[in-house]
Amino acid sequence: MPLEIQFKLRENPLYIKFLRENNIWYKRLMRDPSLFNQFVYEMKTKYKLRTSDKINKVVDTLDVVSNLFNNML
Repeated sequence: MPLEIQFKLRENPLYIKFLRENNIWYKRLMRDPSLFNQFVYEMKTKYKLRTSDKINKVVDTLDVVSNLFNNML
């Protein structure tokens, strides 16, 4: 695996965690380092770190708070 990819992996503990849980990515990144962006996308999808996931979480939280206030009145 190229050093550049190794450095990127070591910078983020979530990358290491995802790589250990999905060890097929060792082979994929070794064979084709250009798949790193796909690796990051899948990691963000699994751990719900995408922007859309964050927005959905905020909307859900606001919905819960709104329902609480409506039930109190």
